[in-house]
Amino acid sequence: MSKTTPKSLDLFADKFESGLLDQISLLGQIKRYKANQVLIDFGMHVQNIPLLLSGSIKVIREDQNGRELFLYFLGGGDTCAMSLTCCMNHKRSEIKAIVEEDAEVIMIPLPYMDEWMKYPSWRQYVFASYNERFEEMLQAVDSLAFMKLDERLMNYLLDCKQSSGDFSIIKTHQEIANDLNTSRVVISRLLKKLEQEDKIELHRNKIEIL
Repeated sequence: MSKTTPKSLDLFADKFESGLLDQISLLGQIKRYKANQVLIDFGMHVQNIPLLLSGSIKVIREDQNGRELFLYFLGGGDTCAMSLTCCMNHKRSEIKAIVEEDAEVIMIPLPYMDEWMKYPSWRQYVFASYNERFEEMLQAVDSLAFMKLDERLMNYLLDCKQSSGDFSIIKTHQEIANDLNTSRVVISRLLKKLEQEDKIELHRNKIEIL
């Protein structure tokens, strides 16, 4: 870990008041993760609140049979509302957060989450994070209940693009199949269909959104 500096907080300068930025600079620690590293795992006691500076993180849930379901992506400036919930209730994590693209994260020790509620901008940030993640989880439920798989796949690709800010998505068909809880053969067929509809271009281990 390395110490947080005022420069590293530029992303949050328009979110938090100066007093809170000073506190984050004083108490936060920057940790760097490589792609595919696990930031938060199922059953983990969450001791720190993650504030994402750069990169992309995928959040998934696991059912009773061990099957994983993609919930949402986190990008720069985000935090994980599910980890906030675990922190507040002193519960073990019910989600897994996996680094999609190399990430820099500010780790805030758990006790300061409540203490910083005296800052209006922190309260607003926490509540806004809950609301955004809740909306994304509702979309995940809706897609399972009401969307056909090709629609879910296109939404997933658009989520990847929005999270990374890049129209090129570096993923194998099997990785996508795992996230959408289906088979690689089905995903390959649907991706080919989307390519025929001029929505994407397929390359080796890369998908470009048109």
